[in-house]
Amino acid sequence: MIYDDGDIIALNKPAGLATQGGTNIKRHIDGMLDVLVDKNGVRPRLIHRLDKDTSGILLLARSADMARQMGKIFQGRDIRKIYWALTVPAPEINSGEIRAPILKAGGAGNEKMVVNVEEGQKATTLFDIIERAHKQLAFVAFWPLTGRTHQIRVHAAHMGCPIVGDGKYGGAEAMIEGVDHAKRV
Repeated sequence: MIYDDGDIIALNKPAGLATQGGTNIKRHIDGMLDVLVDKNGVRPRLIHRLDKDTSGILLLARSADMARQMGKIFQGRDIRKIYWALTVPAPEINSGEIRAPILKAGGAGNEKMVVNVEEGQKATTLFDIIERAHKQLAFVAFWPLTGRTHQIRVHAAHMGCPIVGDGKYGGAEAMIEGVDHAKRV
């Protein structure tokens, strides 16, 4: 836990730990929240989710009322979520906007998303390069304006600069030897 003001809790979620349960997922943050029950017996509630393979700050509400308030803020896009990632190679331009509609590929149980201009849901991501290692690698800040499943991963791969360690969307190109992919940013 990195923050707790009695209404909101902020956790630093590591990569590799799911936010919620699902098919074949037994260990997840939501299943561990009993340890944060307050003196009145109230269990914190998840306000949003992060992909299992994503590390970052996860927010929880200490009450149903706070969960509703924060849910409205997230739903209205009144909160700015910034994600940092290493991409390989570096984007050709230093900043920009990726507009590429996203659609779930395949049938039930298939977690892979694809860009599909005809049938996909609107998806927009802004990006800025923070630092680059020539054309080979970049440290990039991503700001999703919409909230599609795997949006940043799909958009980074779509612009030809997949996230380091993301074999699902970046293929072999994203799997750099000597990098501990379990500790992605």
